[in-house]
Amino acid sequence: MDLQFFKDFDFTDFWNESSYSVRDYIEPFPDDELIASVEEELGYKLPASYIELMKLQNGGLVEKSCFPTSEENSWADDHIAITGIMGIGREKTYSICGELGSQFMIEEWGYPAIGIYICDCPSAGHDMVLLDYSNCGKDGEPEVVHIDQENDYKKIFLAKDFETFIKGLKDEDEFDGE
Repeated sequence: MDLQFFKDFDFTDFWNESSYSVRDYIEPFPDDELIASVEEELGYKLPASYIELMKLQNGGLVEKSCFPTSEENSWADDHIAITGIMGIGREKTYSICGELGSQFMIEEWGYPAIGIYICDCPSAGHDMVLLDYSNCGKDGEPEVVHIDQENDYKKIFLAKDFETFIKGLKDEDEFDGE
């Protein structure tokens, strides 16, 4: 696959290849028909960089699971943590249209309906990572933000786009234990 994004990014040891990841996250590679139906269902155009990554591996747990922040949150003073990245699909529990996907978080947990929730966090639903379309419209390039349910759904800016977010993920060992 000829990459448009992530050209200089090394995916060695990026994904966690556990049985849990296979069972609950990793969907078959998305085709154009599935992508279009998911975009229609969610009401947003998926970023090209997200689609490209999902064509390399469609969701899963990650080894580099932390992203630095300049604001404290319910997880830590200087970073957030994710469990996994939701794939494009409907079959797995943690896919963007799955049982515990984006719409579930909006409808059942009261998360703001301003985009697509793409990463769950170790808090088991008390914070999420969102593709935020607030500033770009439903067809634009969304920012990546952290939504902290424990802090009245406080929004913390993480990255200008999905590719920047992925490239900015760090190993948890890079942060002091808290």
